[in-house]
Amino acid sequence: MADTTAATRIVAGVELPSAGTWKVDPGHAEVGFVGRHFMLTKVRGRFTGVDATLDIGEQIEDTKVTAVIDMATVDSGDQTRDDHLRSGDFFDVEKHPRATFESTSVTATGSEAVMVGNLTIKGVSHPVALAVEYLGHARDPWGSDRAVFSARGKINREDWGLVWNMVMETGGLLVSKEIELVLEVEAIRS
Repeated sequence: MADTTAATRIVAGVELPSAGTWKVDPGHAEVGFVGRHFMLTKVRGRFTGVDATLDIGEQIEDTKVTAVIDMATVDSGDQTRDDHLRSGDFFDVEKHPRATFESTSVTATGSEAVMVGNLTIKGVSHPVALAVEYLGHARDPWGSDRAVFSARGKINREDWGLVWNMVMETGGLLVSKEIELVLEVEAIRS
């Protein structure tokens, strides 16, 4: 029997996803990061192993997000770099196979919001603020409702004990401390 509940609702004149549980589709999720190499070149990476749930509240401010990231699935397009990222110098996936994110607050204005949550990497937790934008809704060819979101934030990787680096001859660092988080996700209504 098909779900006849509307997938979206109007809140203060803006279309938003209906309240309820939405599960992130890992095949249509880009959980990525951007750092600088030689403090010049952008290096991009992503995690392909993502398990996340959005519990969208009746009041948008009551929305909760939980995510578990399989750190061994890091992919930057270079096997040597990925192996280094998995090592004890960075993510130490043998001891810390997962990172987690749990939201603690949402402040919404229209289709945009700031979501704050605790990001835990290598057993270290710190709050992170993400600028989130709801991009819209689509019904896929199999009849499932999908809500599409984009989010961005910045962190200092050293706050999580990711301190490996090399000083260059010119005095600069090989790898930037500041990392941009970039998320593009489709969530399917449960």
